[in-house]
Amino acid sequence: MDPPAPLNPPTRAPRTPGLRRTEPGLNRSYRGTFRSPRPSPKSGQTDGTGEESLHFDIQKLKEKNDMLDKEISQLISEGYRVDELEDHIAQLHEYNDIKDIGQMLLGKLAVIRGVTTKDLYPEFGLDMND
Repeated sequence: MDPPAPLNPPTRAPRTPGLRRTEPGLNRSYRGTFRSPRPSPKSGQTDGTGEESLHFDIQKLKEKNDMLDKEISQLISEGYRVDELEDHIAQLHEYNDIKDIGQMLLGKLAVIRGVTTKDLYPEFGLDMND
């Protein structure tokens, strides 16, 4: 015989689809206030130290910017053009899309034939490094 049903069944909060709730009784210490990933100045630390750090970061960025400007100038002097680079990138994207479609078709054909994709490469004159 089944045990009698409890007189007061436990109440549950309504469920929200897609959200997971933690189990009751778990430690919720992780639900503290938001902490910025940027360290705040310690007490007793002057704002000058943070300002020096910012000036140092700015100087490093200026040096990097100058280095990149020199590199761009060098590439332009060697005959490279930005529009050629953009065209080359577009062609690489198109090549990769076509290659992905070819791989997908080879995979479907391999499933139909009950073989591996690798087995189909010689039939279509493909190299394993393609």
